[in-house]
Amino acid sequence: MRPVSEEDLTARARIRDVAMALFAERGVKATTIRGIAEAAGVSPGLVQHHFGSKEELRHACDEYVLSYVREQVETGITGRNLEKPEFVESVHRTAPPLMKYLGRALVDGSPGAAAMFDELVSVTEKHLSRDDDPQADHRARATVLTAMKLGITVLHEHVSRALGTDLHSPQGALRTGRAQLDLIRPEFLGRELFEQARTGLERFEGRQ
Repeated sequence: MRPVSEEDLTARARIRDVAMALFAERGVKATTIRGIAEAAGVSPGLVQHHFGSKEELRHACDEYVLSYVREQVETGITGRNLEKPEFVESVHRTAPPLMKYLGRALVDGSPGAAAMFDELVSVTEKHLSRDDDPQADHRARATVLTAMKLGITVLHEHVSRALGTDLHSPQGALRTGRAQLDLIRPEFLGRELFEQARTGLERFEGRQ
């Protein structure tokens, strides 16, 4: 087996990113290997060389988005970086194409999308505060909160139209971020985590 070159890795990432964009825009069924190759500026054979089939390519996209979500949770929440404007800016810059893909995947349905939803529920449940009501059904709370937040992603076109600005632009992300914090009691997330998120948004806004 020949060694994997830097050029191969760059082509693979480009193909994956183009596939995510096309899957998000058209859906998996309406997207072809040939169309992905054309948009990525490579041959269909190279797409198949890196990913084998369209289904395997979709699986790679699912895994990439799930890995991204895990990394942002680890860095932002576990690493306590939510209040840093650099972290907020990085998420707002890198997340939109992945979130558009996730929104479409949740609507179209796939094992990968189901796994992403389940993991987001588990992560949310882990970080919910128990202080406001130790006897509450925290699994149900985490599930509903996850569904509500992902609903914004799934309905991004309608949210953007209602706001009069692109949800995934810095201004749109700031408005929806502030609105979500306005609607959630601090005790629900824990006062410290809530204040970190609020501070991060305010500092990021000050840079715009």
